[in-house]
Amino acid sequence: MFQRLLRLILKELQVTLGDKKARLLLIVPVMMQTLIFPFAATLEVRHAVIAVLDADGSAASTDLVQRLGRTEAFDRVVPVHDDAALEAVLDRQEALLALRIPPDYARARLQGRIATLQVLLDGRRSNSAQIASGYLTQILQDQIQEARQKSGAPSGGATVALRHLYNPNLAFTWHVLPSLVAIITTIGCLMVTALSVAREREEGTFDQLLVSPLTPGYLMAGKAVPGVLIAVFQGSFIALAAVFGYGLPFTGSIPVFLAGILAYGLALAGIGLFISSVSATQQQAFLGVFAFMAPAVMLSGYVAPIENMPVFFQGVARVNPLSYFIPILKGTFLKHYGWPQALPLLWPLLAIAVGTLGTAWAVFRRQGA
Repeated sequence: MFQRLLRLILKELQVTLGDKKARLLLIVPVMMQTLIFPFAATLEVRHAVIAVLDADGSAASTDLVQRLGRTEAFDRVVPVHDDAALEAVLDRQEALLALRIPPDYARARLQGRIATLQVLLDGRRSNSAQIASGYLTQILQDQIQEARQKSGAPSGGATVALRHLYNPNLAFTWHVLPSLVAIITTIGCLMVTALSVAREREEGTFDQLLVSPLTPGYLMAGKAVPGVLIAVFQGSFIALAAVFGYGLPFTGSIPVFLAGILAYGLALAGIGLFISSVSATQQQAFLGVFAFMAPAVMLSGYVAPIENMPVFFQGVARVNPLSYFIPILKGTFLKHYGWPQALPLLWPLLAIAVGTLGTAWAVFRRQGA
């Protein structure tokens, strides 16, 4: 029986890799996304335009404007002369945010009072504007701190020294690349497993498999193993590219990394086989994959923290395998994860795999009855 299962696995790999279009579908997107994502999918703000209304015109306000223009975050500072022009620049999307320096900016600082600056953000680009406003606040704080040190005046409060753990330079590629391993392996594994049974149906060979000596369990294993192997290959390829191509550190355990991919691949294989079992054509299976992908990524914590979601969606996220695989990847890359740190994430992933594979097996068994 094991030899028959092995032949089925080899046959599935030959069908998948023997098709030129299928090979391109598995290889080209991986290479393109590995090259593009670390540079395109970034939340960093660089070369933004800021409009400034300097109603003070003092040396302190001029120094602040010059500091803004020297940073990488703001490529150009657009001076305006009244409030109407300030809002008009934002309305025409000629600037990401606008700064209004009050007439008493320098005098308030000399007198020890708090000078209030107004910052207008373009809500149509809220994420980028919020990040850029954080840069602006940091530049203002640096100017005030330097002025206090030069004058010898008391600081008037405690200073805060920031230290960024695991990503000291806040390199966004260190955030993107581990998650990219998860996203690409998701696409590859799901595509292979979800199209397998649907392809058999379209070619008219599915009924022949059902009447073969293979049980539904062996038949399902023969369809699942190729997808898991492809997931391991794609994940390992991207991990190597991240380490040797982009300089991303790998500080954790390689066995933990591989165990995470295997557990995640098994969970995905169950989902893919279920989609394939309820799909009459490959087109339906293809649409089913993308119907699963979009909410899975949104509810994984990659886009927004799970804790910020409504309670119902937090519950859905807890049964999303991507919610556990991404922390495993980030932990093995950046946080020195070994088995003690990874096990609390691995066992829920294995439980989800048992659930998805069990559901797919039940569907296979019913169809073979």
